[in-house]
Amino acid sequence: MGRGLERDLSIAYLDTQVAIWLHAGALENLTGEANRQIESNDLLISPMAFLEFQYLLERKRIGKDPLAIYTYLQVRFGVNLCSFPFAAIATEALSCTWTRDPFDRIIVSHAKVNGEAVLITADRKIRQNYSGARW
Repeated sequence: MGRGLERDLSIAYLDTQVAIWLHAGALENLTGEANRQIESNDLLISPMAFLEFQYLLERKRIGKDPLAIYTYLQVRFGVNLCSFPFAAIATEALSCTWTRDPFDRIIVSHAKVNGEAVLITADRKIRQNYSGARW
């Protein structure tokens, strides 16, 4: 997935599952729109998605170390870990009453407080509740 360096890219966040699919090379799991968003944006993941990688490893839902996943995504797709101030994210997460999942609350809040950024996600509940979600 090459990117033209001459383009002025905006940002998009990867939801945890999308990041895992990218790492696994399971591009067939992504929609055309998801691929377009990946191609046309600078990519970020919330530190909460990074933490969720560990949670999934401990639950034996994935078999790779979170740092290995992140390093691959950074090298292969230019994904960076978002450094947006956590206080703003936590404050925004208070309004995410549509879910009890702390991972989803923080991941969505990262995108919302960072200029209503795109969040690439297959999660239907997120797509129903965050207007910046794309799939």
